[in-house]
Amino acid sequence: MVLGSALWAPAQHKIPKLALKARLPTVFHHSQWTEAGGLMSYGFSFPWMWRRGAEMVAAIRRAAKTGDIPMEQPTTFELVINLQTAKALIPQSLILRADRVIE
Repeated sequence: MVLGSALWAPAQHKIPKLALKARLPTVFHHSQWTEAGGLMSYGFSFPWMWRRGAEMVAAIRRAAKTGDIPMEQPTTFELVINLQTAKALIPQSLILRADRVIE
């Protein structure tokens, strides 16, 4: 598991390739890493978070009191699997359970 941190961002394309070369399965917090070649990611949906954030900003601009806007936690999570990496490392049964598969 590679923990989410801005410190790893510059190596986003190197880490998945090095892990695959060493035949190490990797799990990331965001699908960007899976798109870069990582095996899989499981985490909340960033588009959902951005949409909810924009809705809150719009409510504040419409003069809603910030104290009246409820705190929220992510409710949408996704499992994303990179098919090329998966074929090299994991069984087909796990691939079939993914919410999204990147080819």
